[in-house]
Amino acid sequence: MNEPIQEIKQLKEPMKKTLVLAILTTEDPDGDFRGNRSNFADLIRTGQTMGFLVYVLTVSNLLFRRKMLRGYVYHAESKKWQRKLMPFPDIIYNRIPHREDEMQPAVRQKINACRKHPRVMLFNPSFFNKWDLFEWLKKSRNTKPFIPTTRKLMNVSSLNRLMRKHPYLYLKPVSGKAGKGIMTVRLHGGKSLPYRLKIQENRSSSTYNCSSLEKLWARIQKESGGEAYIAQQGIQLASVNERRFDLRALVQKNRRGYWELTGLGARLAGESSITTHVPRGGRIEDPEKLLTYSFGAEQAHKLLHKAKTTVLLIAKQIERASGQRLGEMSMDLGVDHNGNLWFFEANSKPMKFDEPHIRQKSLERIFQYGSYLARKKTRRAGGV
Repeated sequence: MNEPIQEIKQLKEPMKKTLVLAILTTEDPDGDFRGNRSNFADLIRTGQTMGFLVYVLTVSNLLFRRKMLRGYVYHAESKKWQRKLMPFPDIIYNRIPHREDEMQPAVRQKINACRKHPRVMLFNPSFFNKWDLFEWLKKSRNTKPFIPTTRKLMNVSSLNRLMRKHPYLYLKPVSGKAGKGIMTVRLHGGKSLPYRLKIQENRSSSTYNCSSLEKLWARIQKESGGEAYIAQQGIQLASVNERRFDLRALVQKNRRGYWELTGLGARLAGESSITTHVPRGGRIEDPEKLLTYSFGAEQAHKLLHKAKTTVLLIAKQIERASGQRLGEMSMDLGVDHNGNLWFFEANSKPMKFDEPHIRQKSLERIFQYGSYLARKKTRRAGGV
């Protein structure tokens, strides 16, 4: 439920120079702002403890020629959001919550202007596209081994070619989020209905058995609704009590502008769920515990170390290949039955990690990296 907005005018900039970070989002239909308000409130609170002035800024209120912009601040005591005139930000943190909002021409135009503007240090300018991610990672010999075979799902022929090599596939929407729209396909040779299609629903899945590839394709088309999909080699993930698990990593830039692992968690799939996402029936678990159960303590230790080094390699390659200024990303990794590590997805707008130690560090890292960007901006302005 949205907290009430109070209008308060602030006529003067603060006397003391304080680093200013704006959380960028879009307006909602009521003229308010969209996004995860509890996350925004946590960011404002953390920023204050680290000497920052933090506020929420909508795209329409980001005006480059103004010294003061209309933004929103949160007061913990009254639990109310207030609309204020705030100083133009030193750093802009993009938290536009929906891909469809970010793709609006006016929004894209403003973000592109931010990337070129000398006064603006914006990071994480856009959502990732799943196909782009795999293309970027295939360009490096260091990250290519972690990528499952991935193809665009164009027609029944492309599906047939891929199933000949991989009788177990994941089908994912190119612009999907949080497991929405994911399907799996398995080929069971010798059966009268050899093709089994599973479709992810809210907290469970539905299964359809098809007699031919053409009928399977028709069902996939119906479920996808014409949305662009990728088909990906299915990985037999390690499991605990026949429930699959994967790893969730959060990597962020530190105060020196270098990538660091903020935290590594694990998600155990729900009993009838395709994915391990918590909103879809998954459960938060300790990664060392799950890996030890599956592989033993010594191998679990090695796998944890490999995962921690791999996510940094992947983050660096994504940033390099994308040409974007990035400050954070979350990743989904899988470990198969043989102990091989696989990359599944990266998200440039990470959701809140539920593990408290990861959550607190993740908030602080935003402002540590913000300090780095502000120093970089000052040096650039000074011609250093």
